[in-house]
Amino acid sequence: MNIIICPGIHDPELTQSFISSGLGIDFDNTSSQRIMVFPENGFLALSAPHIVHFLSDRLKNKLDSPVIFISFSAGVVGAIVAAWNWQILGGQVKAFIAIDGWGVPLWGDFPIHRLSHDYFTHWSSLLLGSGHNNFYAEPTVDHLSMWRSPQTVQGWWVDSSVEVPRQKMRLTAAEFLHLLVKRYE
Repeated sequence: MNIIICPGIHDPELTQSFISSGLGIDFDNTSSQRIMVFPENGFLALSAPHIVHFLSDRLKNKLDSPVIFISFSAGVVGAIVAAWNWQILGGQVKAFIAIDGWGVPLWGDFPIHRLSHDYFTHWSSLLLGSGHNNFYAEPTVDHLSMWRSPQTVQGWWVDSSVEVPRQKMRLTAAEFLHLLVKRYE
């Protein structure tokens, strides 16, 4: 399994914190999964062609290698278009996970999940597309906390495929991410 992490426009130390936050993802175990962090900061986080080139280079053009996208904030913009392009090229997108990608339309022929720093962002983002299993922080946290320290962000896993009442489970953002990654391994 390959995981590509697409950060937003922020201090690179936040991404290092995200990686080392104990997500339950074994970043050192290259036998079962390969973690790739898109290295660009600034506006290149918005560039789908740069993300696709990076992914293609790291995977040596092996389009049959399954990929999970994990993206944050402005990085969601470039990552969702890169996921579409990767699939158009023949690549296999196992899942797309958007962390606080408020205002970014998310549609695709692959599973999509959103994590939001508050209920309003969760609710209003669902209007722009999402999958069945999503997460929102409660109590509300600041935007960067979702990336810097997801292991401290408490909230709700919401299964929106269930009509009324919606199924919810209390956990941390890190636990939610871990469960998603395990599901697609």
